[in-house]
Amino acid sequence: MQFKRILLKLSGESLMGGKQYGIDEVRIDEYAQQIKEVARMGVQIGIVIGGGNIFRGLSGTSKGFDRVKGDQMGMLATVINSLALSSALTILGQKNRVFTAVRMEPVGEFYDKWKAIDAMENGEIAIMAGGTGNPFFTTDTASALRGIEIEADAMFKGTRVDGVYTADPEKDPAATKFRTITFDEMYDRGLKVMDLTATTLCKENNLSVVVFDMDTVGNLKKVVNGEDIGTLVHL
Repeated sequence: MQFKRILLKLSGESLMGGKQYGIDEVRIDEYAQQIKEVARMGVQIGIVIGGGNIFRGLSGTSKGFDRVKGDQMGMLATVINSLALSSALTILGQKNRVFTAVRMEPVGEFYDKWKAIDAMENGEIAIMAGGTGNPFFTTDTASALRGIEIEADAMFKGTRVDGVYTADPEKDPAATKFRTITFDEMYDRGLKVMDLTATTLCKENNLSVVVFDMDTVGNLKKVVNGEDIGTLVHL
C-alpha cells in the first residue's frame, strides 16, 4: 500500500447517478461501500464533496444571483451531500464525522485541522463540508487546502473520467490519456482538471493529485493500492 492518509475529492455531479438532479441513493451507497473498504485497509481518509448536483454558485450568478450569496448556497449544497454520505457510511457501520467550514452545530462540528486528524487517527472518516467557508473559491480549491492541512499523502480526485486526457474524451474521440503529467504541463496545455487556484496550491505544497474514475465500483481500492488506472499529476 502506498498511501497512509488521503484526501478524497468527490464531485457533486457524480452523486446524481442516473438522475437529473439531487442524490442517487444507489450511487452514494456504492461510494460509501468503496470508502469503507479502503478504510478497513488502514488508510486514513478525509473527504471533500462538491455541490453541483444541487446548486452551483457560478451558474447561479449567471442567472442573476449575487456571487457571494450564490457561493454560500453552493457551500450549503456541499453540506447536504456530506450529510448524505455520512448517513450512508453510518448505515454500513463505518464511523465518520462531519466538519463544516462555517459554524452550524449540531449539523456538523466546526472544522479544525487537529480535530480532523484526530478523527482519522481514530479510524473515523473526516468529511469536510462547506468548501473553504469563503466565496470565490471552488471545492477543488477547498480539497487542495484541506489535503495540505491534514497532511495527506495525495489528493484523489474521483470523477466520471478515468484520468487526464489531451482533450475532453467525451467530446473528442481522438483524445489520449496521460499516465502522469506535471502541474506545469497541465497548465501549459490548458487542461481543465482543476481551477488555477487549486492547481497552484497543490504545486506549491507538493500535494500530488490522482485523477480517476470513481463511478466504477472497486476503482478506489485499486488506485489506493497503486494500480495504474488513473493519471498522476505531480511536480
